[in-house]
Amino acid sequence: MLYDCRSMADRDRGIAAAIEAVRNGELVVLPTDTVYGIGADAFTPYAVRALLDAKDAPHSPPPVLIGSRHTLDGLVFSLPTAARDLVEAFWPGALTILVQHSASLRWDLGDDSGVVAVRMPLHPVALEVLRETGPMAVASANKFGQQPALTADEARDQLGYSVRAYLEAGPAVDPVPSTIVDLTGDVPVLVREGGIGLAKLREVVPELRESQVA
Repeated sequence: MLYDCRSMADRDRGIAAAIEAVRNGELVVLPTDTVYGIGADAFTPYAVRALLDAKDAPHSPPPVLIGSRHTLDGLVFSLPTAARDLVEAFWPGALTILVQHSASLRWDLGDDSGVVAVRMPLHPVALEVLRETGPMAVASANKFGQQPALTADEARDQLGYSVRAYLEAGPAVDPVPSTIVDLTGDVPVLVREGGIGLAKLREVVPELRESQVA
């Protein structure tokens, strides 16, 4: 079902429905500060698999979205200083960080490397859902090979009944992908430049290097 979160009454119903769906292992589509995302409980393996199946995507690990900076401390064993500085400067916002997650976490994102991509989005609807559900595996709300959805209605056209609740908040205003920084090595590496540019990142972490991968 699609809920128009631009209406306060529908927003409350939609957010409640999305939270319930995630807790039940079902899929939801929600707005972020980049594009719309399709999400599932990060700690429910069958829900994560359903997310990837809905996208017809290769089973590569999806990023994890969180609703609070403090949640990050529960996901990692030790957070590098550069990671803390970047999070302080750019979260919530269009920055995804790659970090080593704690080995004790009971989740299966489809990868056993111990690395997870984490972001805290700058969107009130997404944050309200995430603060109740906890960490969610979230990928762009589109079928593999198609354009990312800029509205929940566009996402519904692609994903249909595989998603329990669609949260519509109007067209994505800044559909630029997030910047990705790898913080798993001795030196931070810019993997993808997106919503936050290299110059701004280096104001916070001067030692940041650009990826050598073409």
